[in-house]
Amino acid sequence: MERKKFVSLMVRYGFYALVIYFFVWSFQKNYFSYLFKETETFVLLTRQHLELVAVSSLLAIAVALPSAVLVTRPRFRQTEWIFTNLANLGQTIPVLAVLALMISILGLGFKTAVFALFIYSVLPIFRNTVAGLNSIDDRLIDAAKGMGMKPHQILFRVELPNAAYSIMAGIRTAIVINVGTAAFAFLIGGGGLGVWIFTGIRLFDNSALLSGAVPVTLLAILADYLLRLLEYVVVPKGTRPSANA
Repeated sequence: MERKKFVSLMVRYGFYALVIYFFVWSFQKNYFSYLFKETETFVLLTRQHLELVAVSSLLAIAVALPSAVLVTRPRFRQTEWIFTNLANLGQTIPVLAVLALMISILGLGFKTAVFALFIYSVLPIFRNTVAGLNSIDDRLIDAAKGMGMKPHQILFRVELPNAAYSIMAGIRTAIVINVGTAAFAFLIGGGGLGVWIFTGIRLFDNSALLSGAVPVTLLAILADYLLRLLEYVVVPKGTRPSANA
């Protein structure tokens, strides 16, 4: 056990050392020059990136959660395969294809980028919510019914709290993927940090590339960390995996 703990610590500190070395090396090579020379542009692109992620993620949550609740109700269980296949279809179409298809309908810019990101965010939230609701012990539902609870009370007091960990895992996954995928918004005039990433690729400019790619990576890590904190608040203590171990 002590050996496993020692190896785990060594791997963790080794990773931290590599990250520190990367940043020191990048600063020595002046690869983050865009962040200091064009600070206003960086703030603008970051704001655009966050808006793309926030709007598309909120839309995905607003659609995926009610849909998952609907298909787990007894009278609508037969429709689950329809919703699941629709969500799968949105995930399997390449993001560039979605952008190209929607340009003719929504045009270039923010709306088309948000729609593509929304399509890509629905599946993780929907499937995790369905899995969480379906995994609840039937005895809990029977006990709630025995106490005289109505269906909506069972949903909000029993089912959703017990499925909260799985739901939050789906939301975290969707948003972290969203942060990275939002870089493609540049291709249709949607803005975001993808402007610097694709500019760097096109001009073979490592400064532009890293000035866009590294902040995107850090945003994904920050989003995951903040959602973990939210998960700690939202998920009841007794339903967390560590509590059941």
